Amino acid sequence: ELRREPIPRPAAGEVLLRLDAATTCGTDLKVFKRGGHPTMLSTPCPFGHEMTGTLAAIGAGTPNWREGDAVVVANSASCGQCRFCRAGRENLCVNLLYLNGAFAEYLLVPEDFVRHSTYRRPDGLKPALAAMTEPLACVFHGLSACCLDDVTECIILGAGPIGLMFVAELAHRGIRVILGDLTPQRLEVGQLLGASDTVLVSGDRTDGDTLRAATEYDRGAQLVIEATGFPTAWSNSMEAVAPGGEVILFGGCTPGTTAELDTHRLHYSEITVKGVYHHRPATVQAALDRLTEGTLPLEHLLQERCDLDGIEGALGRMASRKILKAVVTT
Repeated sequence: ELRREPIPRPAAGEVLLRLDAATTCGTDLKVFKRGGHPTMLSTPCPFGHEMTGTLAAIGAGTPNWREGDAVVVANSASCGQCRFCRAGRENLCVNLLYLNGAFAEYLLVPEDFVRHSTYRRPDGLKPALAAMTEPLACVFHGLSACCLDDVTECIILGAGPIGLMFVAELAHRGIRVILGDLTPQRLEVGQLLGASDTVLVSGDRTDGDTLRAATEYDRGAQLVIEATGFPTAWSNSMEAVAPGGEVILFGGCTPGTTAELDTHRLHYSEITVKGVYHHRPATVQAALDRLTEGTLPLEHLLQERCDLDGIEGALGRMASRKILKAVVTT
């Protein structure tokens, strides 16, 4: 539903953001299809969380910002006080706040987000790319959970936007990437982003063996990243990883989902399995720095441009795998 609402006025500590660009995300698609998200929001409410814009109004007590400043706003703010925040694991903050509503002309940014989650957008960084800071920050957080020192080969299951961002960043770091997906067109994008090899998978329990056979010694990759959110892919990740390797489970499944894991292989092959979620302030800054460098060709992910009236159609085309992402401008 598209509504017209009064433009809010920022109170002390708040700012009013005029959106320059927002990008669609798999999480937005989950909200659109399921009517909510288990951690971020419940509908009805405004949504959209990958954003960049220009400050249109400044509340009292915000000395670091001026009207006209171009910024990127991350979609969460941590408390900085709990044991997770003190340990540098702000994504697990017990008081974590979320900000949604980027599919709009204006967004009121609360004080906590102004203080902790607002970043200057560098001159020369295109708004459409700057809006993808948030998902790239999730990728950087995922990679920070890995031991990459001796990794020369990685398998990625899932050529959605996040999986493809993993491809681009790992290829940039000189790691050979094998990408598996159900859609040939997405595998072609993966090649543009640096995938060394692509595998058209079937979506069943044989995919792990198929992907493992594509590795250099047919024994699996040292690192496997699951980026689909389907339990079959979680199971196949265990089959595709090399002995002594690491599996990163990034794709979020619906609550209550279970997956089959080969416990014999997990134990006797000394496989490490980690779940990763969201991003941290350090990875938001790292992602923004990488985008500013211009070394990742992420423009290939933006396959459609639309206005607010076109969001529903764009999400429908994402659901049918016709496009990867859309950039929304007003």
